[in-house]
Amino acid sequence: MAVRACGLIIFRRLQPAPSSKVTDSIEYLLLQTSYGSHHWTPPKGHVDPGEDDLQTAFRETQEEAGLQASQLTLIEGYKKELHYPVHGKPKTVMYWLAEMKDCNTEIKLSEEHQAFQWLKLEDACKFAEYEDMQVMLKEVHQFLCSRE
Repeated sequence: MAVRACGLIIFRRLQPAPSSKVTDSIEYLLLQTSYGSHHWTPPKGHVDPGEDDLQTAFRETQEEAGLQASQLTLIEGYKKELHYPVHGKPKTVMYWLAEMKDCNTEIKLSEEHQAFQWLKLEDACKFAEYEDMQVMLKEVHQFLCSRE
């Protein structure tokens, strides 16, 4: 049976410089794991019994980044499902998109992660070494740009 996990792609908008495009002010939150290859990922985790996928995404975000659901705005119209093998077993991860209400809110990491970064799209794609994660970040950015 496939492992199922859920998470949020979290972004914030900084005050853009007068000469820059609005989309240049978007930064994405990535967390660096404190285990394995120390890869960078949005907050995500396994679905607990009796929990729906979106509840899992918000719970994991609170546990891993210290962000409450009330500090985020869920962005309607974006949801992505990734499939990849982990230790030879299939894994499915559902992601939603959420914006920070206050871009200065403090991130509080759990012991599962050792660092976090707010990154512009290009840097976020460099940190996210998996191709499907890079593709998803670019899709999210296009989605946000198309809404401006």
